[in-house]
Amino acid sequence: MRIIISPAKKMRTDTDSLPWQDLPAFLEKTELILERLRGMSGEELKALWKCSDSIAALNVERLASMDLRRGLTPAVLAYEGIQYQHMAPGVFSAGAFAYIQEHLRILSGFYGLLRPFDGVTPYRLEMQAKLALEGARDLYGFWGDDLARTLAAETDCIVNLASKEYSRSVSPHLPPSVRLLTCVFGEEKAGKIVEKGTQCKMARGEMVRYLAEHRIQDPEALKGFASLGFRYSPKHSDEQTFVFCHEPATGGKA
Repeated sequence: MRIIISPAKKMRTDTDSLPWQDLPAFLEKTELILERLRGMSGEELKALWKCSDSIAALNVERLASMDLRRGLTPAVLAYEGIQYQHMAPGVFSAGAFAYIQEHLRILSGFYGLLRPFDGVTPYRLEMQAKLALEGARDLYGFWGDDLARTLAAETDCIVNLASKEYSRSVSPHLPPSVRLLTCVFGEEKAGKIVEKGTQCKMARGEMVRYLAEHRIQDPEALKGFASLGFRYSPKHSDEQTFVFCHEPATGGKA
């Protein structure tokens, strides 16, 4: 079993808490991306990143001094988004760290596929960015089936906790022999499951922590997850999709 999650835009450098273990598997392709980005103007980069002047300036500065092999942070500690805050790897036990190193994979537009203790440096590049390079019109084309092939060589079941933007880099390329099990976190409204962005990110992080703390090996055990008001819903689920429904608060605090 492998678990895939999205990265976060907000990143930090932490060279003190835990050491990184390996360089990312697709570092040669990352170097091509870096070279392409360094060849772009500040205005082109700002348009690519779709960000403010201050964020663009920060990341232009990062590009200029970026070292892909030194001063690195373990990937699981480098991302600071909502999902990672709720995953809370900073308080993981040694056993939980060992579990995620084996089972968890982080999808990245810049690095492709990361293990939790692969060493990374702060960057800004979403998977859906329209960056043309190496004959591909965007990053989906650039990464092609590389990420899916790597995952398929490791497992016959992928638990998908990634956003659609990122899971799209894997799902079209998986062979029929690999089960892609997508977890959905939402509320039932008018007979449909409606997902809310922040709630989903929180729940995905909590799910990773649940899997790590309980050392889950069997995908069926995901059904035992219950956090933030979410519970597994058999009537909304099937073999490819596990739906966790959230009951809206009827009064007082949720």
